[in-house]
Parts: sequence; structure tokens; C-alpha cells
Amino acid sequence: MTGRILVVMNAIQDKRARILAAGTEVMLLKGYNGTGVQEITQSAGVPKGSFYHYFESKEDFAIQALHYYYLPRLERFGSALQADDASPRERILRFYRDLVGYFANQHEPTHQCFIGSLCHEKAGDSQPIGYAASAILNRSSELLANCLVEAREAGELPSDQDPHALGAFIGAAWEGALLRMKVDRQIGPLRVFISQLERLLRP
Repeated sequence: MTGRILVVMNAIQDKRARILAAGTEVMLLKGYNGTGVQEITQSAGVPKGSFYHYFESKEDFAIQALHYYYLPRLERFGSALQADDASPRERILRFYRDLVGYFANQHEPTHQCFIGSLCHEKAGDSQPIGYAASAILNRSSELLANCLVEAREAGELPSDQDPHALGAFIGAAWEGALLRMKVDRQIGPLRVFISQLERLLRP
């Protein structure tokens, strides 16, 4: 009996994950308002009724999709900033330099900011989506601030620098650089971001 229960539970998780993966891709391309439940289930290859077995509504799906999309990214961000093979300052710069290198290798650099587009469409009239997005952004700033605290303690930042304010500023500047890259269709704004970040992270 236990084995059969595990098989059923795994099947449930697999189907939910398939809906999340496929639906997130659709919502990335078409936005929240441009995506219907039927499009999500069709892209996942499941009956429409299956959607409401796992998600209360499209709003609930969007919240879970945010976590599905960003939690692995936050884990990678945290791991990169906690690496012990470089100084705190160098860990931060290396992370963003690697991202710039990723976009530089694209023929026509572009970026779909899921959290940005979702907030633009829904944060004003959906408090739950706004809270979920805010929690993700705050966690990202917290991870960066923790590394900046280490940098300050190592003498890589001025002693009166506020790591939390600086972390929030860097995160906002990066999002702005990504938006400008998308508009300009070239990575110039990201190179400007890196050069200014190098200046900013000085004792």
C-alpha cells in the first residue's frame, strides 16, 4: 500500500510541476492578462480540469509560478555569494560579470523579467501577487546585503556604509539595466552597470 501511495504522490507532483513549468513559460511570453487557463493546460498537455485540482485560481497559479521560477535562482545567487574562494567584493562582482557574459553571448540580448511584468500588470490590484513578489525581491536584497556586511567587515567597503540600503540599490540598478538592455537590444547598459558597481564597491 505504501508503494502505491508513493507512486500516486509522485504522479501528482509531476503533473503539478509540468503545469507550472509550461504555464510559466506561457505567462513569460504573453503576460498575466494575455494568458488563459486553457492555454496553460494545453501547453502542459493536461485536461483543463486538472488546473483547478492544483491551483485555486489563475492568481494562485501566478503566485506559485513566481516561487517555482525564482526560488532556484535565489539559491544559486546565495551560493555564489557564499563561496569561499574569493573575497566578498569579488564574489558580488563575479556573479554580475558572469551574468553580463551570459547576455553578451546572445545574438540579440533580451530578458523576460517575470516578476517585473507580473507586477506591472497585477501588483496594483492583486495584494497576494504583490506580497509574493515583494518577498522574493526582499530575499534577493537580503542575500546581497549579507555579503556586503562581510565586505564591510573585511575593509572592502567604508565602515559607515549601510549594506542593506546598498543591496537594495544594487538590485534596483540591475533590474533597470536589464530593462534598458531589452529596449536597446544590446548589452551596453549592463557594461555600464558593471563599471559603476566596481566604483561603488570600494573602501
